[in-house]
Amino acid sequence: MSEQADKRTVLAVTGSEREKFLQGLVTNDVRKLGDGPLYAALLTPQGKYLADFFLIARGDAILIDADAGQAPALLKRLTMYRLRADVRIEPSDISVFTGTGDAPQGALADPRHPALGWRLYADRAGTDGTDWDALRVEHVVPRSGVELIPDETYILEAGFERLNGVDFRKGCYVGQEVTARMKHKTELKKGLAQVRIEGTAPLGAEITADGKPAGRLFTRSDGRAIAYLRFQRARGAMQAGDAAVFWDGGEGW
Repeated sequence: MSEQADKRTVLAVTGSEREKFLQGLVTNDVRKLGDGPLYAALLTPQGKYLADFFLIARGDAILIDADAGQAPALLKRLTMYRLRADVRIEPSDISVFTGTGDAPQGALADPRHPALGWRLYADRAGTDGTDWDALRVEHVVPRSGVELIPDETYILEAGFERLNGVDFRKGCYVGQEVTARMKHKTELKKGLAQVRIEGTAPLGAEITADGKPAGRLFTRSDGRAIAYLRFQRARGAMQAGDAAVFWDGGEGW
């Protein structure tokens, strides 16, 4: 199932401290919303992924465009952090329509990658028929609930820096210390990458190399797939289910 074919929920964050509130929580720099939408995530204090979403400035509110399945937990977590701040967080009746063709009036560019088209926040929900899985595989764009696994995924291994989803100059946010350490003090040994695949294998199948665990297979399209790999083990012809898997060494594209 394609990400953009899934239902989205738009939360509205209002109140005089809305920007300061979100700035201390999410991975991107909320002060840049005047330049357009932002892609961001909320992490655990241990630096693991909880939810990803788009932030949009609209009038006296900041909108959060989130996967509908994650929205209730996201709303609960944000409300927990609110404490005494002058902030209100509520579901809105705004719908999300996405596409890659000619952008309708009022549409906003997807901040992750130019190939991902536009997003329209109005009273129309759905997509223009774009094959989103093919685009995600081509550009190694993870999807919540598939490649992005709550309480497990580290966002740098999932390509958030490449997808403009994290700002390393903004200052503190939840999970910032772990994320910064991964950026500046370690070399990523695991992460998402595009692989070639020949044969059949189910979503989530373990990838092995010489009988050793080398990763896991995720979204597939036209003989290619997104895989989470242990880079040092991902050499030569690998196996996943009844399929052969090949990686050319590119970490994230």
